[in-house]
Amino acid sequence: MKKLFIACLCMLSLVGCSIGKDMTNTPTKRVEAYMDGYQKLDSSVLNDLDTLLHDVEYTVEQKSRYKELMKKHYKDMKYEIKEEKINGDKATVEVEVEVKDYSKVLSSKEVPDDIKDEEGNYTDEAYYNYQLNEMEKVEDKVKYTVTFYLTKKDKEWQIDDLNESTLQKIHGIYIY
Repeated sequence: MKKLFIACLCMLSLVGCSIGKDMTNTPTKRVEAYMDGYQKLDSSVLNDLDTLLHDVEYTVEQKSRYKELMKKHYKDMKYEIKEEKINGDKATVEVEVEVKDYSKVLSSKEVPDDIKDEEGNYTDEAYYNYQLNEMEKVEDKVKYTVTFYLTKKDKEWQIDDLNESTLQKIHGIYIY
């Protein structure tokens, strides 16, 4: 009897594990984990941010400022899953994201005279400092609807590579 009880207990735990895995292996859960990674500043998000900053012509101080700005941005980001559609091994998940709207700063053509030299030119460093100062002041938020595309591989849902406009929307830098 004791062996039967232990065998049943083992079977239930295995079934419970597979049910739990199936419940977390959905397109929606995969997208939620991806978005939560931003909010929780997981290591892959921070590594991607470091990789991005490596190729930018910012000074060391500017890179540090931008990284802190984006970390705050990620923590403050809100999202809501709107719809999931599954068609065989393909799926889409529609998400509404609310982020700070940095696009106005990045698309602005205005450059204050106080960062220009006597000839009306400005250095990249002065312009980037100005831009970062303006980005740090941004309070306006914008909502975007983004669609994540997923493919099921080896019984696991995986998010397909995100297109540039989706990434820009998540980062608050999308310019129409």
